[in-house]
Amino acid sequence: MSREVKPEIVSLCPLGIPAAPEPELLCIYGTGDLGRSLGLRLLQSGYRVAYGSRRPHSCGPLPQGAQVMSHEAAAQSAGLVFLCIHREHYGFLESLAPQLNGKVLVDVSNNLKKNLYPEANAEYLQRLIPGAHVVKGFNTLSAWALQNGPSDANRQVYLCGNSAEAKQAVEEIATKLGFTVLDRGSLSTARELEDFPLQLFPEWRLPLRVTVGLSAFFFFYVLTGDVIYAKVVNGKDISFRIMVSLANKVFPIVSLIMLTLCYLPGIIAAILQLYRGTKYKRFPDWLDRWMLCRKQLGLIALGLAFLHVLYTLIIPIRYYVRFKIGEAIISRSKENTTRELDTTTAWRTDSYYSMGILGFAVYLLLGITSLPSVSNALSWREFSFVQSKLGYLTLFFCTLHTYLYGWSRFLQPSSYKWFTPPGYMLSLVLPSVVLVLKLLLLLPCVDRSLTRIRQGWERSDPENDSKKSLLT
Repeated sequence: MSREVKPEIVSLCPLGIPAAPEPELLCIYGTGDLGRSLGLRLLQSGYRVAYGSRRPHSCGPLPQGAQVMSHEAAAQSAGLVFLCIHREHYGFLESLAPQLNGKVLVDVSNNLKKNLYPEANAEYLQRLIPGAHVVKGFNTLSAWALQNGPSDANRQVYLCGNSAEAKQAVEEIATKLGFTVLDRGSLSTARELEDFPLQLFPEWRLPLRVTVGLSAFFFFYVLTGDVIYAKVVNGKDISFRIMVSLANKVFPIVSLIMLTLCYLPGIIAAILQLYRGTKYKRFPDWLDRWMLCRKQLGLIALGLAFLHVLYTLIIPIRYYVRFKIGEAIISRSKENTTRELDTTTAWRTDSYYSMGILGFAVYLLLGITSLPSVSNALSWREFSFVQSKLGYLTLFFCTLHTYLYGWSRFLQPSSYKWFTPPGYMLSLVLPSVVLVLKLLLLLPCVDRSLTRIRQGWERSDPENDSKKSLLT
């Protein structure tokens, strides 16, 4: 394959120094948002840009410096053409086959939904113009990403095509625009690239399902223990507490469990490595999938914790709370009674709030360091310290915060409505187990063995003498 290359025009400046060769001319079919943004980026990167339009004199505002030509003239003048048009408008290209033969056609199109056509757009384009060299690329970038550049958006450009030279030409352009190129092989993978922008949060599906499941379970669990129990046993209607009180119980419960689920797979992986005596055996698929979505689990947990903070802040202005406080003041005034300060309760409540504030503060730090712009500025040791050491510290603070909330109510029979524990007690089971297992893994003998395994040591024969034992 050979791209059509025109002879460079070199002129001499007044001092006799050869002038720089004229920049390469690139053609863009399509004057929509994506076409205009792509043209602007190409012009900023030093290329000449010509737009091919069926109405050259009435195609709307285009980037300053770009030329506008007819489809035929643009196809003849440029060796590489970007197709920023929808598949249903490919029909006019068939008449341009003589002008496009031997040219590189970059198909930037996407569809509205998956499996809309029997074949990928790029494959259809290649069949439509067999003499051209079709490359699928730039379709995973938005107009906003092209306008703002790779520093504020996605940095990756995926390419696929049957011609190595055509892909090389497109890769040079993408690199000059500041993007990182990932070659996905032949044109047969074009459908995969076209389906990629249509995915709706694929990495968030499992964490969101877990969140919805846990939230639904604990909502009905708390609803039964608080509202329904009060109605059935005491005849009181406190259904108004659903909107704030119940929500402020469910959100922290689910947040604590979700945070625990971020660190539980690491504990399970460490136990498996100790049991197997090697790090070279693959983890089960369910554990791999679990570990890959820990970031999403943590961010959802942080969002729920933030909602818990907001709901807690509005407690003093709630009508129900102001009513109860006013009623208590009037009642004591009529009875002419006072109550002494309970220092034990004061210590408990202050400690409870303090642990909650510290836990949420470190929680925020974990969320901030998970941002790519922040994590890229950290070394691996710094990132590991924040996400691991401070992560377990966050789990400890939040767990202690919940224990202080329960305080002596763990031993009060009235807390167990219909012989079931409150929701916050259930939420303490998993984090307590994880923290205990983590402490066991930190024991010198266990930690030393786990470190050796992760450095490549293997227990080849479990019946060897004590020198090869894991706990030596």
